[in-house]
This record gives sequence, structure tokens and C-alpha cells, in this order.
Amino acid sequence: MSDPRPAGPLGPPLPMARPRPMGAPREGTARPAGVPAVVDCAVYVDGHREPPVDPGEALAAAAERGGFVWLGLFEPTEDELGRIAERYGLHPLAVEDAVYAHQRPKLERYDDDLFMVLKTATYVEHEELTSTSEVVGTGEVMVFLGRDYVITVRHGEHGDLADLRHRMEEQRDLLCLGPAAVLYAVADLVVDAFVEVVAAMQDDVDELEASVFSPQRTDDIGRLYQLKRELMSLRRAVAPLEVPLAKLAERPVQVVPDAMRSYFRDVQDHAIRVRDQLGALDELLSSILQASLARTSMADNEDMRRISAWAGIIAVPTAIAGIYGMNFEYIPELRWRYGYFLVLAVIAVTCVLLYRGFKRNGWL
Repeated sequence: MSDPRPAGPLGPPLPMARPRPMGAPREGTARPAGVPAVVDCAVYVDGHREPPVDPGEALAAAAERGGFVWLGLFEPTEDELGRIAERYGLHPLAVEDAVYAHQRPKLERYDDDLFMVLKTATYVEHEELTSTSEVVGTGEVMVFLGRDYVITVRHGEHGDLADLRHRMEEQRDLLCLGPAAVLYAVADLVVDAFVEVVAAMQDDVDELEASVFSPQRTDDIGRLYQLKRELMSLRRAVAPLEVPLAKLAERPVQVVPDAMRSYFRDVQDHAIRVRDQLGALDELLSSILQASLARTSMADNEDMRRISAWAGIIAVPTAIAGIYGMNFEYIPELRWRYGYFLVLAVIAVTCVLLYRGFKRNGWL
């Protein structure tokens, strides 16, 4: 069936996505077949969402009405984003990064436009932390920011921006500040998610700490290493974000109004707080890991002492039986009627004395 919408001045209209129910699962990490790349497209004028407009004509409509376009994309292909790049004049290097993802958080400036990459994170629920548990799930959100447009490109199964768009549409004063307000809202959403993930990981750290210092003998080294790896994954998403946020908060940028700097400064403060919390968690995990290794070493030493003590006790009857088993004719008390019972008594008394000595010294 042909698309009933008219073609835009720069080519055929882009396919629009049907609304997806909140919380509906996605299969795999790639966009499912048949799902359009364009999640939503709207023109905002004076904080109001204008009537629906074709994505191909949205930029011209925004320029004519004195507003801006917010185009939301989900895992677009190279061809799909290439068509959009022609219409919006996006830089080829930024387009390449947005298509193939797997970028570290950064802020790039191309002429008067900005391209920002943010790592998203979510806490993966699990009944019990194991040495192979996935604790932190990560994705990416790329933002193209121009004078009269903002394009968000999402990669990953989480980090949906639909709720964010609805909340923004209820805050007209913020939307009136232009496309930079959307960039702020996305960055704030990402950092707030970091805060929630860190709080959830704190519970895992507390559980591991209690397990390591519990009276029962446990082996938590594998779980500790796994949690440290997941923590490192989260730190790679948080730490590089400070520099881009500092640039937006402190340096004059043409597409970012001065009124927005205080907003980005607030997000920067939250990111620094998350960084400090992650550093504290990492140090705590290192201390717990050292304590677990020390406890394991002490348990091994106790086992070795216990084995050595029993080996010393067993050596007595073994030695005596070995001597009297050599079948020499002239062995003391060999032909005495009570010699057998005497040897048994000597073995028993010696073993008891050794047992008491080892018990007193804490070897048994």
C-alpha cells in the first residue's frame, strides 16, 4: 500500500512509527523488522506542539513558524539516517557515529551545530547475584542539535524518550528555550538513571559484604569480581560525561542560550555526585574482595593445620605397626603374652596425648 502522505520537497516522506505500548519488550539488540526508524516527529512553537507534520517538511515548517523540530529515531540504518542527514545538513562524521554507535560519551561541534553522545544505563533485576549475572545494561542516545532542530537517536532496549517528550510538552517555559532544552532534558534523564542504578547496586554490595563476613563459610570471590566488572561498565558511561557537561555549562555555544547554562550545571553536579558514589563503591568492593581473599586464605590455613594434626596422630600407630610388621625374630616383647595389648595401649595413650595437644593449640 502506498503512503498517503505527500512527498516532501527534499524527497519521499519518512515512515512514521506506530505508538508502542509502554513496557512492551523488544527482541534482540537490533531494531525488529518492520519497525520504522522514526519514533516521533513534532514541531514546537512557543512551547506548544503544532499539528502533525511530515518529517520531510518539518524543518521548513519550523523555520516558517519560528519554532524547532524534535525528531526521534530508534536504531536507524545508514540509508535512513543518510536521508535525514541530507535534509537537516548533518555532518557525515556525526552521522557515522550515530549509525554504528558504541561511542564513548562526548560532545562534538560542527560549525554551529552540536553532536552529543550519552551512554544510558539500567539496573538488570536478578534474584541472586552470581559470577555471571548481568547487573548493568547499557545503551546509547545521540543528540544532533541545531538552531531550529534537535534529533535524538536511541540505541538499546531501554532509554525510551516517549515519557520525557510528554513531560516536556507540559513544561512550556522550558520548551520555549529551544532545542537546547531537549538536550538538557535528555542529559538529565540519563544522569538520573545513573543515580537509580548506583542505588540499586549499593544493595548488591551490602549483600556481598554481609555474605563475606557471615559465620558461614562462603566463596564470594567470583561474585565480587563480576560486580566490579559491572561497576566498571557503569563508570565508563559516567566519567567521560563530565567534560561535555562542563563545556555546555561554562562555554558560550551559539545553539545553547545563556539561560540554559545553569540547567546543564545542575546536571553536571549530579554527574559528579554519581562519579563520587561509584568511586566509593569501587573502593568498598576492593576492601570486601581483600577481606574475602584473606578469609579464604585463613580457611585454607586452618584446613592445612587440621590435616597436619590428624596426619601426626595417625603417624603413631602407622609407625608402630610398621615396625612390628617387619617380622624380625628378636623384637622386644614379641613373644610376651601381653605384648599385643601393651602396644595397643601405647598407641592409644600417644594418640590421645597428641589429640589434646593439637586441640589446645587450636589445630583441631
